[in-house]
Amino acid sequence: MRRKYLLNKMLHDKAQSAQVLREAGTAAASAQRAPRRPLPPQQPRTMTNLEMTREPLVLIANDQEWSARSLESILSPNGFRVVRVFTGHQALDRAREHQPDIIVLDAQMPDMHGFDVCRTLRDDELVGPATPVIITTAGPSGRSQRIQAFEAGAWEFFGQPLDGDALLLKLRTFLRAKLEVDRLLMESLLDSVSGLYSRKGLAHRAREIGSDASRRHEPLACVVFGAEADDGADGDGLEDAVEIDAWVGQLLRRSSRVSDAVGRIAPREYAVLAPATGGVGAARLATRLGGALEELASAGRHVRVKAGYCAVPDFARSPVDVLELLLRATTALHDLQREGDSERIRSFESPSVNLSN
Repeated sequence: MRRKYLLNKMLHDKAQSAQVLREAGTAAASAQRAPRRPLPPQQPRTMTNLEMTREPLVLIANDQEWSARSLESILSPNGFRVVRVFTGHQALDRAREHQPDIIVLDAQMPDMHGFDVCRTLRDDELVGPATPVIITTAGPSGRSQRIQAFEAGAWEFFGQPLDGDALLLKLRTFLRAKLEVDRLLMESLLDSVSGLYSRKGLAHRAREIGSDASRRHEPLACVVFGAEADDGADGDGLEDAVEIDAWVGQLLRRSSRVSDAVGRIAPREYAVLAPATGGVGAARLATRLGGALEELASAGRHVRVKAGYCAVPDFARSPVDVLELLLRATTALHDLQREGDSERIRSFESPSVNLSN
């Protein structure tokens, strides 16, 4: 009886399994016979509105004419502007000058290896780690070379022959990442009240300006303004610090030079970092912008302005770094404000002068 029971159970289980397999096969056959929904055609990815606001700039450093022209022929028809150089030192100079969106280096340049150029660019504050660097080579391009390229800070390493489609996809991906970093960085560097640089933003921009001034052996100046509501003003004037900051920020953005970096460093205190400007130029800048700020009074906005400044004739030879320059100009302003006299402009190194002079 026991043996008969087990035999019947085994036959029953096999029958169930066969039924399950038949049903599964029927379902699969029905699915194969059913018309499939066609997939949408794959379209090449287009760049976003943010990316298309300007043509991205690519710096190509390659002393091989055919290779550089090949790269340019891929990039130019696809919306990229191209600047070409032929040596590693030229690449470093042009990268600082143009601050490109993407840099493409050849590994074998006549004066420097591409890996060394990449390391130098990564340490340069005007370029930094957020700028994509791609290294190409007509030589060996195995695993060892790729590892060395990545150790040098490259985002990608290509051997020859180049795959143009793959290169464009990589560049557009890298460009989106860089633009997003730039956007977030800019948002964090701006003061929401005045629209000028924040203290963090001004310090960041100051290091860039200082690096450039040092490389060019140019003078550099910093002017710090303090704006105060006039004691004699009535209730209709700009007596609120936030309102003063907003109005002064608008005026300074309109009146300062394009090359200047202007920031709000404290309530009703504003710093102007002026490249290629010595002591005489800094005094004139303080007079011009200070006078423009005091014209607020002519519109019923009663504001008194004082300014402190500090300048060096050759920043490369100066023992003062750019943040110390800002600190000295701020100190000159605070000394002037504490004295409470009629003097309006003071150099960190010299006596005060009148704003109207």
